[in-house]
Amino acid sequence: MPLLTTETVRDLLSDPKIFPGLPTDLDEDAELVLDSLGLIWLLHEMEERYALIVEPTDADIAGLTSLRRITDYLNTAALAQNPEREQDRDGDEDGIGGRDDER
Repeated sequence: MPLLTTETVRDLLSDPKIFPGLPTDLDEDAELVLDSLGLIWLLHEMEERYALIVEPTDADIAGLTSLRRITDYLNTAALAQNPEREQDRDGDEDGIGGRDDER
């Protein structure tokens, strides 16, 4: 599976169980706040759809404040679980923690 894009995350977040009323034109860097139930549902969907099991720390959760940051966090978690996914990167998303220099 290729790494997630902000559009994929936007589609996941637009599920009314995660983020009711998410604007379709929300900028990738616009501030947003996921409540705890929305976060749990998002993580559940990541596991169901992509077999990605994510266990964010409190610090991680505090940083999930935009589409881009959520996307970067999920891609970083996916790469940590399965490093060979790095080769699937298509260059559309910037990673967290200097992952781009490994391409």
